[in-house]
Amino acid sequence: MSASPLALKSPPSTSLKPSAFAGLQPDEPLWKRVPSRDDAGHLLSDFRMIFPGLRQKSGIRQQHTLRIINAVLHHYGSWVVFADLNMRTNLLWVSIRPRPGLTLEIPAAIKTLVPEALLLAPYWRR
Repeated sequence: MSASPLALKSPPSTSLKPSAFAGLQPDEPLWKRVPSRDDAGHLLSDFRMIFPGLRQKSGIRQQHTLRIINAVLHHYGSWVVFADLNMRTNLLWVSIRPRPGLTLEIPAAIKTLVPEALLLAPYWRR
């Protein structure tokens, strides 16, 4: 079995180089990272899905699931503003521009391709 392409080995050099992701705060709470409004100031809608057991699946199976999610979200790219998949909790959070039925349409498209995916609940901010 080969190593995951995301698992990078340390370079032989001992000097540290600044990371392109130095400003990224992976432990920052989701409520601080999730946008509540789009660039025009309009409120966004959110939905959450859980993928039971995804964390325990093989790397190949995880990558396959991530590719499916990515493809669906890119299909709705003009509507999707933010997406976060927490592999520790198997939770996908997606913020979208409001459109009637879209908080069910996108999860339905994902569930069609990933049957174990579960829609937790659409979430509307007031």
